[in-house]
Amino acid sequence: MFTLVSCKGNAQDENSKKKQKFEISKSESEWKKELTDAEFKVLRKAATERPYSSDLLTVKGNGTFVCAACGNELYENKHKFESGTGWPSFDRAIEGGVAFGSDSKLGYQRDEVHCAKCGGHLGHVFDDGPRETTGKRHCINGVAMNFIPTEK
Repeated sequence: MFTLVSCKGNAQDENSKKKQKFEISKSESEWKKELTDAEFKVLRKAATERPYSSDLLTVKGNGTFVCAACGNELYENKHKFESGTGWPSFDRAIEGGVAFGSDSKLGYQRDEVHCAKCGGHLGHVFDDGPRETTGKRHCINGVAMNFIPTEK
């Protein structure tokens, strides 16, 4: 048996994210007025939705996933894959759509994915994605996104 220990606390992660500048910056009360309770908890407080609870798991067809808070383009549906984890998963983001940070909420370091435009928490990225493409799995909360189908 072993225990994972991290010397980096959550306060450091929160402080480093707050120092980042985002194009869209609003107060907590402004975000609360604009977002649903679930969106606010995930996007602004870094909560995680229940696995298999998102309708975006079964989205088919061409289109783009955008940030539910600001509409920033994040992922193309053609890069979505079935990971079996219960959250929408992508092997890559739209260039410039997401930014990365880190968190240690679970007691070990993870790579956080957030919206590059508003800083909203989207999920995490792992190195267990499809080997034939990028090898990455962007594990994203469905409630943090909206899907915009491509018009024909």
